[in-house]
Amino acid sequence: MHKLFTLNCSKTVHQNHELCRMDEPILNQLKNIRTFIFDIDGVLTPGSVLVTEEGHMLRSVNIKDGYALQHAVKQGFNIGIISGGNSLGMLNRFRGLGIEQIYLGQNNKIAAFKEVCRVFNVQPYLVAYVGDDMPDYPILQQVGLSCCPADAASDIKEICHYISPVAGGQGCARHLLETAMKLHNTWWNEDSHNW
Repeated sequence: MHKLFTLNCSKTVHQNHELCRMDEPILNQLKNIRTFIFDIDGVLTPGSVLVTEEGHMLRSVNIKDGYALQHAVKQGFNIGIISGGNSLGMLNRFRGLGIEQIYLGQNNKIAAFKEVCRVFNVQPYLVAYVGDDMPDYPILQQVGLSCCPADAASDIKEICHYISPVAGGQGCARHLLETAMKLHNTWWNEDSHNW
């Protein structure tokens, strides 16, 4: 049995789990959101690529982000991916986590964003989007909860409702999803210990 305590921001969390330091208005908005869309490079990866001599571009992802993404899918949250990058490895990674709405190679992300909203039958004000750089700017201006990693571009930080204390590729998706799922009482359940 997990011991519980309440933070000043009035959310109940499990002991020893550092959560997002969010203002009350952000937490209240997060309570209404069940659709999360993420950029890849700089959000789900550290924002750097290793280019091999053969020209392959290799990225790394955070395992804790992966756990949170698949757990959120299992709990009925809508998860989408929109990226300018086009990597078969990334496609396979996120499909393997149960994510179906994956849009890669998007040079203008708005069309993909509208399609994700259509598929999930959700209005933009009920969507949280996490982006880190200028191609994410138009979407961040349209969603109900605009978020970015701690190391996002300064122009992006200026317009985001929430700036994670965690850098891209270091667990910022986990940070946001874990907080949301705890607010929705879906973090701890029979699926919590399964991958």
